[in-house]
Amino acid sequence: MLPSPSTASAVVLPGVRSTVPVGPLSYYFSTAGETTCVEGSVCTILNESYSQCLSMTSTSTTSTGGPSSTLSPAVDNPYTGYQVYLSPYYANEVTAAAANISDATLKAKALTVAQVPTFIWLDTVAKVPTLGEYLADAKAMGQASNTDYLVQIVVYDLPDRDCAALASNGEFSIANDGLNKYKNYIDQIVTQIKAYSDVRVVAIVEPDSLANLVTNLNVEKCNNAQDAYKSGVIYAMQQLSAVGVYMYLDAGHAGWLGWPANLSPAAQLFSQLYQQAGSPSYVRGLATNVANYNALTAASPDPITSGNSNYDEIHYIEAFAPALGGFPAHFIVDQGRSGVQNIRDQWGDWCNVVGAGFGTRPTLNTGSSLVDAIVWVKPGGESDGTSNTSSPRYDGHCGLA
Repeated sequence: MLPSPSTASAVVLPGVRSTVPVGPLSYYFSTAGETTCVEGSVCTILNESYSQCLSMTSTSTTSTGGPSSTLSPAVDNPYTGYQVYLSPYYANEVTAAAANISDATLKAKALTVAQVPTFIWLDTVAKVPTLGEYLADAKAMGQASNTDYLVQIVVYDLPDRDCAALASNGEFSIANDGLNKYKNYIDQIVTQIKAYSDVRVVAIVEPDSLANLVTNLNVEKCNNAQDAYKSGVIYAMQQLSAVGVYMYLDAGHAGWLGWPANLSPAAQLFSQLYQQAGSPSYVRGLATNVANYNALTAASPDPITSGNSNYDEIHYIEAFAPALGGFPAHFIVDQGRSGVQNIRDQWGDWCNVVGAGFGTRPTLNTGSSLVDAIVWVKPGGESDGTSNTSSPRYDGHCGLA
């Protein structure tokens, strides 16, 4: 259900708090509400777009010895004490989009979005070499500023990807040796990361894949893909852990796996794969709401969530965490386009929702000990898919008015 950013149109950055949509996606730039640090920590602002909670015993947001690396995972939040690297690709998209804004004040506000850290999507094997370029850049910046840098990536190239949707079904086919090609894709990522072991990497592993195995095995393509999905995710966990990549497996969202009937089978699947992979030490937890629109904490239930007590991401997370057993119960939550709530006709509307708005900017001030970070995974403003009904990858959700 997630399209490839490589098929996205130019970023659209229309009005700030505009009540009239100006293009396919209408975004605003303020946060969706207050966030607070948990007891025993204090909010530390690294720049106007990024803040984090640090222990009250901490005296610095970065280590004094410059960039460092270890293959023993951090006991606590992997984001703590690290400066998150800005995606040059997204920054260039934002700059190009802002150039089309004639109002000088609005343009200045739009350009601030380029300073918000987003995940870098490795949704084709051809993009993997660019990871080395970004890691090299982050290393150089860290050495120049005596700062530890963290690069965020999305691993997203399973064979027969997006088995229950059309908008982005990937480049590898199971029928055409896709699993081995996927493993080679993972190996190439590992090679890039090995060369820059002093730059921390956080990865979200395969959006939608495992969630589809919980709810969509009635879809023939998903049923046929389940063995390849499981084998691919296990391989990714093992190989990425071996080079110290902190991983959050994708766990859908409140309106998908968050339904009470889905919690137990989902937890069983995550725990099973984690154990089969040998309980890799760098698997940190789960990512939720990737490329979706749910609030972390909704002021009130959206009418479309009727019947589900887990009507926002925090309710989902708090219900899911106790069911996970031995699987690490830590979460990151995408809020990149969760700024405006109660605007969807149904919870399944996932493609180019008009008026969605930028949500809370990335922060470690999450208000929950279960949530490591609020992040922007899906780069805000990029199109989800085409509304051209003649396209072979047209999905009906992308044609909604």
